[in-house]
Amino acid sequence: MSLHAIYLHGFASSPRSSKATWFVQRAREASIIATVPDLNLPEFETLTISRMIRQVAQLVAALPPGPVVLAGSSLGAVVALHAAAAHGDRAHPIDRLVFLAPAFDLVSSLEAQFGPAALEDWRRTDALPVFHYGDQRTRQLRWAFFDDARGYDAFGVHLSVPTLVYQGARDEAVDVRMVERWASGRPSVALRVLDEDHQMLGGLDQMWAGIREFLLPAA
Repeated sequence: MSLHAIYLHGFASSPRSSKATWFVQRAREASIIATVPDLNLPEFETLTISRMIRQVAQLVAALPPGPVVLAGSSLGAVVALHAAAAHGDRAHPIDRLVFLAPAFDLVSSLEAQFGPAALEDWRRTDALPVFHYGDQRTRQLRWAFFDDARGYDAFGVHLSVPTLVYQGARDEAVDVRMVERWASGRPSVALRVLDEDHQMLGGLDQMWAGIREFLLPAA
């Protein structure tokens, strides 16, 4: 039975990102069927975590019966975690989770970054200018993204699914101490901290060696 892996890209990114391309290539070399959905669809402006979770559920349901791996980078890891928590399809059990620089403190991070005045301006105008790296242009994100995100608490999710997390010690977007707190007390979670920044591009070979062993322990 083939192992299917779904990789979820980060915020303002796309399936064409460097890590998404890397994951698909390495997975296929290991005979893992990898898929990277475009989480921007139908449009980035109306992006919400709830919408992305539904998108993942639909994608999983369309797969042939068998185990599924959910992998995610940054915001994609947040979506993967909550999609796994909401998953109830016995024909497609979530077999493993892989998180890269998981932005589990998304709401508090945005609150600290913007402050009350800027957040109120976002709510009032219903538009936040965001440079979209996948499109290489600025797009307007609606307030619903933040409002919806407040309903998802990663620290309140406890799963028994084996989970591998890679985090950069020099990550300025996702605090390594926050990820360590999240992983602490979760026996199903293995956290590996690398001397890398948020992109972790210098650690790709090391990460894949660990991910491959984690997904295919008998290979």
